[in-house]
Amino acid sequence: MSALSDNLVSFAILAYLVAMISHAVEYALGNARTRVAAAPVRELVGAGVGGGGASVPTPPAPVPPSGAAERSARRARIAGLVAVGATALAAVLHLAALVTRGIAADRMPWGNMYEFVLTVTFIGVAAWLVVLWKRPSLRKLGLFLTLVMVLLVATAELVLYVPIVPLVPALNSYWFVIHVSTIVFASGIFLLGAVPAVGFLMRAGYEQGKRSFPYTLAKRLPAAVSLERLTFALHAFAFPIFTFAVIAGAIWAEAAWGRPWGWDPKETWAFISWVVYAGYLHARATPSVKRNVATWLAVLGFLTMLMNLFGVNIFFTGLHSYGGLD
Repeated sequence: MSALSDNLVSFAILAYLVAMISHAVEYALGNARTRVAAAPVRELVGAGVGGGGASVPTPPAPVPPSGAAERSARRARIAGLVAVGATALAAVLHLAALVTRGIAADRMPWGNMYEFVLTVTFIGVAAWLVVLWKRPSLRKLGLFLTLVMVLLVATAELVLYVPIVPLVPALNSYWFVIHVSTIVFASGIFLLGAVPAVGFLMRAGYEQGKRSFPYTLAKRLPAAVSLERLTFALHAFAFPIFTFAVIAGAIWAEAAWGRPWGWDPKETWAFISWVVYAGYLHARATPSVKRNVATWLAVLGFLTMLMNLFGVNIFFTGLHSYGGLD
């Protein structure tokens, strides 16, 4: 089962890579279609006797879809459908890898950084498929989501991988399922929420006339207002779950270590993340705060989550040092 899980993760990475490339093809073909369809036809008409007057351009004539534009549009649609199919396949392989890892370990597959990252990324992609099912118009955001999946899942497999080992005694409690499952779920939704947050910041800049990098990357993204609303909805959904997870962790700490809070590095960074995300939701609900300012807080919140996941486990030691890295 352990070897099967490892192979399934490798196949999932390949499927995410195919999805990312297909989304990129859809992006490129969409741009080509836009250039072909938008090419105006202008004629210069002479004004004055004998054509000696000034020449003025006529209004652009309507351009019917050309054969090249139609083919480009058809290929873009096909690439988009392939991307969604590959993402769904990758999610199935991803889930199967987690299930087989759990069966091989005879426990929930959340005992170290490798397993935690695999689970968080699966929650993120599963939530994305739900969002995509409800709002297909957001499909082009999949390019950035699959890019994140490729980077994080490949990092887990190539850098964070550890063989299956028994659960650390301190984690052998029913609170392990309660606390870790909620923190994993909230983290996966925050992961997904960071994608439209960054997309909104780029798209808003593009809509304001900015044509430098990275704003041009957002040319094919949905409207900024749609991305901002999705960002808020995901964070508003995840924040209460994250709050419960922190409270459950404090109760578990009281039972395991005789104190609910001790400013352990991971506890400290969890508190920092909670404060930043609370600040984002408060700023988002305050009319005087611009939406791009509030969204930067959401991005900062995700960076604190990454610090808590990678930085704390790698660079600090404490009661939560269960990363599994040597």
